[in-house]
Amino acid sequence: MGLRVEIESDLVPHPSVVSRRVNDEMVLVHLDTNRIYSLSRTAARFWELIAGGSGRAEAEARMAETFDVEPDELAREVDACVKHLVDERLVEARPGS
Repeated sequence: MGLRVEIESDLVPHPSVVSRRVNDEMVLVHLDTNRIYSLSRTAARFWELIAGGSGRAEAEARMAETFDVEPDELAREVDACVKHLVDERLVEARPGS
C-alpha cells in the first residue's frame, strides 16, 4: 500500500542523483550508493519530464503525445518505471504531494 501511494505521488529526482543524456538513453548515478543506471528511451523521457517539474499525470500525458502506444500500455510502463525509480531511491515524493 505504501508503494502505491508513492507511485501515484508526484515525484522529483532524489537530491543525490545526477543524470546525463547519452544518445537515446539517460544515465543516472546515485552518489550515495555509487550505483549507475541506464534508462530506456521511454524511461529517459519520463525522467526528463519529472526533473523539469512535471507531475506524473502531466508527464504521462506528454509521453502519450510522443510515443505511439495505447494509454493502458503507457500507464503500465510508467507504473513499472516509477516502481523501479522508487525501489532504487532515485526519486522521492514532491513536497506537498
